[in-house]
Amino acid sequence: MMRERPKGFKYVKTSFNYISYYKDGAWDEGVLRKEDTLTISATSTSIHYGQQCFEGLKAYRRKDGQIQLFRIEDNANRFKLSCERLAMPIISTEKFIDAVKKTVKANEDFVPDYGYGETLYIRPFMIGVGNNLGLRPSSEYIFSVIVSPVGPYFSGIAKPVDMMVSPYDRAAPHGTGDVKVGGNYAASLKAQLEAKKLGFADCIFLDPKTHSKIEEVGVANFFGITKDKKYITPKSPSILNSITNRSLKWLAMHVLDLQVLEEDIFIDELDQFEEAGACGTAAVISPIGSITNIGKKHVFPYHDTMGPYTKQLYDLLTGIQFGDIKDPNHWVTVLE
Repeated sequence: MMRERPKGFKYVKTSFNYISYYKDGAWDEGVLRKEDTLTISATSTSIHYGQQCFEGLKAYRRKDGQIQLFRIEDNANRFKLSCERLAMPIISTEKFIDAVKKTVKANEDFVPDYGYGETLYIRPFMIGVGNNLGLRPSSEYIFSVIVSPVGPYFSGIAKPVDMMVSPYDRAAPHGTGDVKVGGNYAASLKAQLEAKKLGFADCIFLDPKTHSKIEEVGVANFFGITKDKKYITPKSPSILNSITNRSLKWLAMHVLDLQVLEEDIFIDELDQFEEAGACGTAAVISPIGSITNIGKKHVFPYHDTMGPYTKQLYDLLTGIQFGDIKDPNHWVTVLE
């Protein structure tokens, strides 16, 4: 059966989504349902106080027709950290994985065919609900999983893009920058819109304390490949612990024999890099051709095409995710 091809990274309503309610100190068993809307109190903490978090992962159709997930336990563990940070009840690893599996299986016909780089995007999320006018954690919550078929973030081989340094801060020191919560993304929207108005693909956020070190690229992690074969990515307590970046670091070290370092990357020391990129679930890798900071433009040596190490990392990771390359480190879960 030839499935309808998804058009870009846009939401498409599927047959089922998963929902579970927390009340009186416990989660119910959760169910699959057809509706993709929610009815909640107008005084829900998720609306007024930002008490919500989410995850992003994908289901991949393999060449043999089977469906697999990638590093789902890592998503479950990161989701726990986000819930803890916002004083929300924990979803166990088992419940998280079971909910994702059930939702994907119920929407199996929406998982795109192999060979086009298309996937089923999976969005687990939790929100505080109920009547809560005062500033305090809610006593009621919804945990849900929605899915949508999506096309590849780029058509063809991704070409390096131009970025600018934003004057805005994405997250405060010791704030919520290291967890996946909506406030971090809301804080990035104005900066991204202003960058695009100026002709840039996205913006670079510097550390909020000194504005001298790279932290994140829009909503993705930053990495660079140096002339002496080092994979370097920023180290900061306000950077999201990207599962994609974790995977790239492992592949860079164990497959490409690169030295992997997590350390400060100063915005005025970009000359050390031959290649640079942003990485995350949606695009996997977005190569960066240049970074402009206060009118000064730094152009990387590989600014017209994806650099050789970046291309190898992209091919390795997507090969594992789609089942073309053997799982090297217990990352893959094949659905029965």
